[in-house]
Amino acid sequence: MTGTVVERLAAAWPSDVDTDPTLGRALAHLHWNVEAGTVERAARSVAVVVTVVSVGIGAGLAVLGVDRAGVAVAAAGTAVGVCVPMIVDRGVRFLSTLRRARALGSAATLVGLAALRLRLDPATERAATFAAQAGSGTLARSLERHVGRARGTPRSGFDRFVDEWGDRFPALERAIDRLDAAASAPATERDQHLDRAVAAALDGAREELATFAAEIRGPVTALYAFGVLLPLALVGVLPAARAAGVRLSLPVIIALYNLALPIVVAVAGAWLLARRPVAFPPPRIGRTHPEVPDNRLRAVVAGAVVAAVGVVATARAVGGWATPVVAAGLGPGVTLVVRVRGARRVRERVLAVESELHDALYLVGRRVSAGEAVETAVEAAANRVSGATGELLEDAMERRRRLGVTVAEAFRGDHGALATLPSRRAHEMAELFGLAATEGRPAGDALVATAEHAEKLRRVERDARRELTQVTGTLSNTAAVFGPLVGGATVALSARVGQTGTAGFGTGALPSGELGIAVGVYVLWLAVALTVLSTGLTRGLDRTLLGHRVGVALCLATCCYISAYVGAGLLL
Repeated sequence: MTGTVVERLAAAWPSDVDTDPTLGRALAHLHWNVEAGTVERAARSVAVVVTVVSVGIGAGLAVLGVDRAGVAVAAAGTAVGVCVPMIVDRGVRFLSTLRRARALGSAATLVGLAALRLRLDPATERAATFAAQAGSGTLARSLERHVGRARGTPRSGFDRFVDEWGDRFPALERAIDRLDAAASAPATERDQHLDRAVAAALDGAREELATFAAEIRGPVTALYAFGVLLPLALVGVLPAARAAGVRLSLPVIIALYNLALPIVVAVAGAWLLARRPVAFPPPRIGRTHPEVPDNRLRAVVAGAVVAAVGVVATARAVGGWATPVVAAGLGPGVTLVVRVRGARRVRERVLAVESELHDALYLVGRRVSAGEAVETAVEAAANRVSGATGELLEDAMERRRRLGVTVAEAFRGDHGALATLPSRRAHEMAELFGLAATEGRPAGDALVATAEHAEKLRRVERDARRELTQVTGTLSNTAAVFGPLVGGATVALSARVGQTGTAGFGTGALPSGELGIAVGVYVLWLAVALTVLSTGLTRGLDRTLLGHRVGVALCLATCCYISAYVGAGLLL
């Protein structure tokens, strides 16, 4: 559907355009079945439509006698039209960058899978094939394509795979080189090379994220100072500025706080997100998941009811000006929280299962290396591993006994224990159990080594998130609490100064209600933008987590903004 619309828009552009190879590569990474030239011609067609419509509306307003509004609409529309091709180009590249960063979060896991296969069979072709089939996500699918193209040739597919991804993650090339060295090394030295290969991928992810955390500290601080604190602090001095002769009209303030500043914050946030080198992929919980009910109507009703109650209470306690802010904050906020509640439960279960997977791999590997069958080893591990991971193992073994299937099918079959658990790591663990069932005792030591690598990877993720949280913690707190408190207090201060008329401040004072709406809209925007930025930098763009956190931030920001206005008004 989208491709058809783009092609029709492109057909409306009368001439060919010079295409940027970078845009073509970005579209290829996104797997969009459209050429770069088609996208650029479509963007130019949209630019013309936006410009013509805006100029037409402006001319109509001028005929009606609203000259200033007509000029503003025509100028703004023309500016947007001129920027459309650039916005489309940068937007496609931005999405491609985010996708590549999320894909590279699986690099260490993919190298570990290849290393496991090389411990059993020193052939890079079979190692690449196994890693592509056992892995999941964009990186595994990319390797699978390169393996398919290399089939029938002396190559394994690793070389073209590195050509595609090595520019963004140099450690991947080092890891693949060590895998190749391990395949040709003597058996006594092979394990050492394989350990170095996995260590190269892990160290690369750790170094990239540590460097990223250090690099963004300054930009994040600048965004916090000039995009949040300074604009909110300026609200309180607006009456004094007007008394001193600085004529800031309400439309100018609305354009500044509800248009210019949000655009600056959004662009800065997108720039920071695009610089993230590696993002560990979150669980993908689709709307068709059996444990995620279709509660859209219930979520909307809940949001509407809470917003209505808040509007009535605010109208009586504060005034009519605050009701749009309360409705815009509580309604969408509650709707988002209710909407993602089912997916959030699934996500928490996935994280609980993944927390002990390395212990399960280690216990099974030790028993298999001692000569036990995989079935017996998994049953023993189920009794020793605690929490959701142990319950998953018990469920799988119960299904195996009841259905008479293999260990791999007990986990990954249509009726397996993982059928409703969207955990990439759990599915990879099941694939490894299936390999151990085929290879027998030699696979035990490989499972133990893989368990150690999995534990190191968890440590890398945990350390990276801790470092990034130290940088972004202020953003998330400001989004939900501090920013709304400052905004509400400064609006109350502005209203109070305007009422007193001290030193002539009351002359031409701004209407406090309209000012409160403008600042309230800005505060709600910050609650969304800063929450998305903070969560995206620390945990990636996890839709379930983002939906919950944004919903909570909107509700908190609304309550804090109104409470600060009322509280400051009582004290002033």
